[in-house]
Amino acid sequence: MAGSDPFLRGFQLHDVDAAGIRIRAATSGSGPPLLLLHGHPQTHATWGRIAPQLAEHRSVVALDLRGYGDSSKPAGGEHHANYAKRAMAADAVAVMRALGHTRFAVVGHDRGGRVAHRMALDWPDAVERLAVFDIAPTATMYARTDRAFATRYFWWFFLIQPAPLPERLIAADPEFFLRTHLEGQSRTPGSTPPELFAEYLRCYTSEGAVHAICEDYRAAAGIDLEHDAADGDRRVAAPLLALWGARGTVGQTYDVLETWREKATDVRGHALDCGHTLQEERPEAVLAALRDFLG
Repeated sequence: MAGSDPFLRGFQLHDVDAAGIRIRAATSGSGPPLLLLHGHPQTHATWGRIAPQLAEHRSVVALDLRGYGDSSKPAGGEHHANYAKRAMAADAVAVMRALGHTRFAVVGHDRGGRVAHRMALDWPDAVERLAVFDIAPTATMYARTDRAFATRYFWWFFLIQPAPLPERLIAADPEFFLRTHLEGQSRTPGSTPPELFAEYLRCYTSEGAVHAICEDYRAAAGIDLEHDAADGDRRVAAPLLALWGARGTVGQTYDVLETWREKATDVRGHALDCGHTLQEERPEAVLAALRDFLG
């Protein structure tokens, strides 16, 4: 499919083959390449308030991760390995190479940040710079889980339950679940306008989407932790920017910079006055931070 992106002004939509996985990509701009990776329950449309400005000076690619948006939703496979962050990172690298980008900066929010972290370890020659939004490392968050975190991030423990329990419960009222999730994480009323919510709901209720999302979380609680443990002594070599919401769970639960200094050699960053979805809640502050970091 090709056409204009209704949510990212000036971007064109493409379906790119990544070793048999169809990945929806939106592209615009010229100059140094920049990859944008969304989180749950968003799609690439989450970047609508910052991607056009970034594309004024860069070749910007925004993807729907496998299992999300209009990308393929394969079966989870043994140990949920098809939704390991390693597999999702491989998709993104394959797309960037197909578009002619062998080395690039990457920005990841939420799940996309976890994919970007794995990418920086598995493909260090591809990742020039890395920015992660409102996350601490996955293994750190699981290892330091307490009642407060488990209460506020209940879906980390709900979505990983064996199929089809969470899938069937969400299917009973997906709009209520999605709206409750988004409103619970944002600290900026109106930051997800009705037309953007409608797009998220369209994708969330598409065939196979909820199961794929559950597989993403099941992988994070299993095979991803195995991969992280195997790389326990390795650190990300690329410069890393961590941004987080001062009013969100991650910012109020962890020393975010310290958690990333345990995983990377060159770390900087700061909090923004918002909740979880920085690029929707505080787009101008995010743009300023990225322009300073990316150069």
